[in-house]
Amino acid sequence: MPRAPVPPGRGDPAPCVVLAHGFSGTMDWILPAFAERFAAGGLAVLTFDYRHFGESEGHPRQLVDSTRQRADLRRAVELARALPEVDGQRIALWGSSLGGSHVVELAATDPTVTAVVANVPALDVWRGGGSLRQEMAQRGLRRGKVVRATIRLLGAALVDEVRGRLGRAPRYIAVYGPMDRAVFSDPAVGERFRELETNSATWENRVTPRFLFHAPRYRSGTMERIRAPVLVTLARDDTEVGWRFVADRATRAPRGQVTIFPVGHFDVYHGVTFDEVAGEHLAFLRRHLGVGRT
Repeated sequence: MPRAPVPPGRGDPAPCVVLAHGFSGTMDWILPAFAERFAAGGLAVLTFDYRHFGESEGHPRQLVDSTRQRADLRRAVELARALPEVDGQRIALWGSSLGGSHVVELAATDPTVTAVVANVPALDVWRGGGSLRQEMAQRGLRRGKVVRATIRLLGAALVDEVRGRLGRAPRYIAVYGPMDRAVFSDPAVGERFRELETNSATWENRVTPRFLFHAPRYRSGTMERIRAPVLVTLARDDTEVGWRFVADRATRAPRGQVTIFPVGHFDVYHGVTFDEVAGEHLAFLRRHLGVGRT
């Protein structure tokens, strides 16, 4: 069920930001911290789970489908506009990682969106993916081991794709775990995933690997079609998203701006970096949603 925190003490309809989560994310993880910061800053906030995840319906479970997730985001925006406590003329989109791709795609086709925030957005998993060379250097990995792990993951994705087409149960892999059996395997973020499993009532450490064959591909001209102001925040040491590719595309938006933080992909959700990132997002949203004006 979607959740819509509203700013405390506000009587008139408030501008609203709709939050789109990243890969396998559920609305009881990461999003509450941003939602609380935005609500305290005068914005209504709507969070939701994509179908197949968390509190939403949909079978099979843990199926990442970008097309369906974008449709879910569009419905969430429609819901936000219909809420009596929300000013339907001032709706912003906020998306992180895979959700960052979704908000960019939606804003390019919906001229009524007032503002867009894309946080470490995975615009294109193949052309704009993370740097394999950088990850190997940071983790001391040999190319042969990485190649073997990649082949094994693609094999699991192929089996899962075939099972899906035959209407059979998915062949799941872990979201986090050993590098030949999981999407994320960097030990540096292992503690955060373990914390997630402990504190999230709905998140599951499994996902359908067929996503690899249907991952987002950035289409030329997408950023150029966004009329709203766009803020893209990137992580310089990101091994999941290639920040140079995203920064290049972001600067093509007529009203785009880019901020780069000297951290990794998952660091933007924690500690001092979270405070800086969320603060910049809030200031951008307040400015373009007209919060604080007479």
